[in-house]
Amino acid sequence: MTAFLQQYISPALPVILWLGRALVSGLAVWLLVRCCLSLFRGRDRESWGFVTLSNGARYEIYHWENVIGRAKRSDIRINFPSVSRSHAILSRDEAGTWRVNPLNHSSGVLLNGQRTLTTADLHPGDSIAVGGVELFFFPSDKPQPSGQPRRRPGPVGGLWLLTFIQLLLWAQFAPNLGAENIYPISAGFFGLCGLGWVLYAVSRKLHRRQFDLETLALLLTTVGFAITAAWDPGALYKQLAAVTLGMGIYGTLVWLLGRLHLAVKLRWPVAAAAAALLAFNVVMGERIFGAKNWISVGPISFQPSELVKLAFILAGAATLDRLFAKRNLIFTVLFSAYCVGCLALMSDFGTALVFFVAFLCIAFLRTGDLASIVMMTAAAGFAGGLVLHFKPYVAQRFTVWRHAWEFTQTTGYQQSRTMSAAASGGLFGTGPEDAWLKYVGAANTDLVFGVVSEEFGLLLALVCVTAVIALAAFALRAGDSARSSFYAIAACGAASMLVFQTSLNVLGAVDILPLTGVTFPFVSMGGSSMLSCWGLLAYLKAIDVRRPPEKEISPPPKSEKTPERQEGFFDGIPGVPVDEIFGKEERS
Repeated sequence: MTAFLQQYISPALPVILWLGRALVSGLAVWLLVRCCLSLFRGRDRESWGFVTLSNGARYEIYHWENVIGRAKRSDIRINFPSVSRSHAILSRDEAGTWRVNPLNHSSGVLLNGQRTLTTADLHPGDSIAVGGVELFFFPSDKPQPSGQPRRRPGPVGGLWLLTFIQLLLWAQFAPNLGAENIYPISAGFFGLCGLGWVLYAVSRKLHRRQFDLETLALLLTTVGFAITAAWDPGALYKQLAAVTLGMGIYGTLVWLLGRLHLAVKLRWPVAAAAAALLAFNVVMGERIFGAKNWISVGPISFQPSELVKLAFILAGAATLDRLFAKRNLIFTVLFSAYCVGCLALMSDFGTALVFFVAFLCIAFLRTGDLASIVMMTAAAGFAGGLVLHFKPYVAQRFTVWRHAWEFTQTTGYQQSRTMSAAASGGLFGTGPEDAWLKYVGAANTDLVFGVVSEEFGLLLALVCVTAVIALAAFALRAGDSARSSFYAIAACGAASMLVFQTSLNVLGAVDILPLTGVTFPFVSMGGSSMLSCWGLLAYLKAIDVRRPPEKEISPPPKSEKTPERQEGFFDGIPGVPVDEIFGKEERS
């Protein structure tokens, strides 16, 4: 038997492994397309009731917080001169109680003919007059599907496809598995496969039938496991434990975010705990690779900044008590400045830049004030100039930027090797055994894009980048369908972290941007990074209001009957069409 294998199988083994890598890349593309079709096919929305004009024109309510005003950004736009740009807020709490909160405290609103300048409870059929324009309010106790059902690929097929990819990647190492490596590599890949199916079973049990976000995260994690198996097989135990704990954080956050009132209340103790953890890191942290961003507890080392990312998003988005109030942004500004300042003191400027970009995203979504964002960016640029002045070694990274080939043996060593290895891998890679970039410093973290390109091909590396972009695009697209502005702000903030971090990692490794030393989400080795990535995924999951596949959709209930036409405000004003009053948004 041994002679047969040596005579017939061994010569063909390189071709077989190459075909396996090509199949992995093709299946990964197919899986990515399946997930994107599910994520972006159609636009599911939840209707929580509607308001009508006196003439019967109807406007659906899609959110728990709705701004009524003349501005284009208003959820319920009334394009009439007497209405303020942001006149009032129509909001719902988790108990189902609706309220109206006047933002224009000089005129207020008329509730059933009585002027109110403070928050007041609403009941079905109540009349709300803003700027002389009368609206009639008809809420729904439960969300009603809005739009036509869309057929999407089922989640089970994608999970089976992912399992096959995991088996094929394991097979890349099988011919050279010795007694020393067989257990960690097998435990890593088969353990990750089992965790994926357990997570899916739990999701089904909790009636969360869509599994595309988790599938993309598991695909990225699988590629990361393959890189770790080639670099240090024994480290797979640590990575598997980190994924298990990360999924636990993911499930906990999904549960917490489903209870919005509790999440909002926790922002203060969570922010305080994050601030204390960063302060402890500044004082007692361990400096590794130039950055004092590690804390060691016995044999365990972790980066507190990765966990602070989760608190940063929660504290920045939990602002529903005072929407559109400028003073409500002060806390976020101060907390963001504190986090970025602590990271600068640790010399972790790459992570500080990720935090700052997330802050800009959150601040813009909460205020819509572009001028303020420009001023904040200018101030940050000035602070960055001071850093370059007092920390000359940081400026050296900009010296080598775009000139890596001129410093191949010094400061451009990593970038030049990454580009050479990525080019040598071709479309389907050289295989983990023939790769050499894994022996370069930080190959499994900062240069992981080049390692994936060399070992498994440029196609699979681009699939990983596209998967992160797909997660962010889903968050951006689903923002206008979110139940609450909290979910929209949190999801977009988390997505900005994932995308910007990926951009810094990939573009820095190939010398398009300065090399900053940040990880590739889900792919780079590191327990702390894995925990934060799965935690950030929970914010994207919270915004998901997609309905189950078409075959699982029950017949929708009959819609409420629109009130009959009444004599009202607009009947006596000629030449004022309804479309001009209610804007151009979709109405049923």
